[in-house]
Amino acid sequence: MTTPNINNGWLPQAQHRESPHADERPDANDISVLVVHGISLPAGEFGGPYIDDLFMGTLDTSAHPDFAVLEGLRVSAHCLIRRDGELIQYVPFHRRAWHAGRSHYCGRRRCNDFTIGIELEGTDHQPYTNEQYQRLAEVARQLIEHYPGLTRRRIVGHEHIAPVRKTDPGPAFDWQRFHQLLSKKV
Repeated sequence: MTTPNINNGWLPQAQHRESPHADERPDANDISVLVVHGISLPAGEFGGPYIDDLFMGTLDTSAHPDFAVLEGLRVSAHCLIRRDGELIQYVPFHRRAWHAGRSHYCGRRRCNDFTIGIELEGTDHQPYTNEQYQRLAEVARQLIEHYPGLTRRRIVGHEHIAPVRKTDPGPAFDWQRFHQLLSKKV
């Protein structure tokens, strides 16, 4: 089975919802790290519209008491993988999504400039689903095939590029399982 080609920065198998929270990369050819994140809104709750609303800039911060701290936040990711494996893409890969914040990797700062950010719907301490691991491995294989600077060794967690500030995807993410799936031939 061959993987679908990335077309103009978009995954053909993803639902496309273009976030306003993105801009141009300093160098569109400098895509060399994949960052795995974990997110749930409200914390520990899954399946609602709030992650999508956050990335689209339409989150009603009065909808839940925990959302007050998100007032005015402008954030996005390239993709979101929901608990059931549904894949939503918010930003084409040649554009800069706003997912990493203050960050550094291998001596470089401003990781949004050269990374792709994929959010998994989940928490640091609740296991991610089989569907999420399968989908993440599928997407990572496509990205590695398409972007020469991106390799298996250059896939990290948000916790690795912003270690004091962030903890996701956290101890619930099984890196060994993910790398085994990534290595499988499809």
